Amino acid sequence: MKKVVKFGGSSLANAEQFRKVGNIVLAEEDRRYVIPSAPGRRFPGDTKVTDMLYSCYHLAESGQDFSAALQNIRDRYEEIIQGLGLDLDMEPEFETIEASFRARVGEDYAASRGEYLNGIVMAAFLGYTFVDAAEVIAFDEDGAFDDKKTDKQLSRRLEDIPKAVIPGFYGAMPDGSIKTFSRGGSDITGSLVAKAVHADLYENWTDVSGFLMADPRIIKDPVTIPTITYREMRELSYMGATVLHEDAVFPLRKEGIPINVRNTNCPDDPGTMVVESTCNKPRFCITGIGGKKGFASVTIEKAMMNTEVGFGRKVLQVFEDVGMTFEHTPSGIDTFTVLVNQHEFEPHEQQVIAGLHRSVRPDLIELESDLALIAVVGRGMRRTRGTAGRIFSALAHAHVNVKMIDQGSSELNIIIGVENRDFETAIKAIYDIFVIAQL
Repeated sequence: MKKVVKFGGSSLANAEQFRKVGNIVLAEEDRRYVIPSAPGRRFPGDTKVTDMLYSCYHLAESGQDFSAALQNIRDRYEEIIQGLGLDLDMEPEFETIEASFRARVGEDYAASRGEYLNGIVMAAFLGYTFVDAAEVIAFDEDGAFDDKKTDKQLSRRLEDIPKAVIPGFYGAMPDGSIKTFSRGGSDITGSLVAKAVHADLYENWTDVSGFLMADPRIIKDPVTIPTITYREMRELSYMGATVLHEDAVFPLRKEGIPINVRNTNCPDDPGTMVVESTCNKPRFCITGIGGKKGFASVTIEKAMMNTEVGFGRKVLQVFEDVGMTFEHTPSGIDTFTVLVNQHEFEPHEQQVIAGLHRSVRPDLIELESDLALIAVVGRGMRRTRGTAGRIFSALAHAHVNVKMIDQGSSELNIIIGVENRDFETAIKAIYDIFVIAQL
């Protein structure tokens, strides 16, 4: 079996965490390719190394003295190296970083050095080969990720390397300059490596024991989801469950490689398996509950709109013209509602209203703000009658007024709109009826 393992910043914050990671990797011969993030926070109020690098580079870019800031970063790595008892001299690397900062080579280069340096330390600690991501992760001249070139370079480079450490988060442009993914991009690097080496499993190690059925800030000790499909995970990720970087899923899904989300601090916990499809029946009717606050609704009323060809297209064109995306579009015979991000909508609301009047000549336009959307997700809902009825019964019992409902034909999720003030109450009510009542 061949496994690719990625470790987040909290898993590599200090020497103690490094030792945990080392024990995990070396416990199984199958864990052959390791993708480390930069060191995260060691304690509440601490600063992530990536943020330290950003601050340091901004000083250099503005012509200020950045020597003390760079020394603080150097001290973080020396603390880890000494704590691991390694004979590793990082001074040449820091001299190169200092010279590059003075030459103002770019913010992406600065941000990437956290993963780069951690990769060198990790390779020395494990006795694995270090492979610089800049040599194998490719971006084109426009800064767009080049998946075909990357897959070819990674496959060729790792073909004869049985065990390697490849830093996450960054790659290189055709001219050799460093280019980073968005924050959290180490997940993407891990998935690309897994795809290139045809891994049997991609393990993503973080500080939680997998996906939880609900936000632990709202529900105390929510149940862990043992198995979740890619589609369910995407629905929950969209609604705020950010255990994995969304872009990391697609290379793995394309290859049918399962993901195992595990906890570095509780390595015996099985975590969550993310799979394409499964015959395993979920323990509960629903897989999870996610949600977000801060939405607004724009409802257009017009008699006989259902007979008007192109009505929906004309409405959405108005939002497109002001550069806005929409979340959902529930509709009735004579009503069409567009759910949008309230923060994005407010600067354009009068422009949108005027555009709608010109475009579709509505009888009435009604706006509503301070809405929250809650997604109840689960493949088990397809086989269970009365799911929607149980949801609304639970919400009614909790005195929550439902402002909107939207269910896709796949029956994989039900979206419910409530007022922001009812958000936490609604999630607790839904969790209680589907989970607590079944325990």
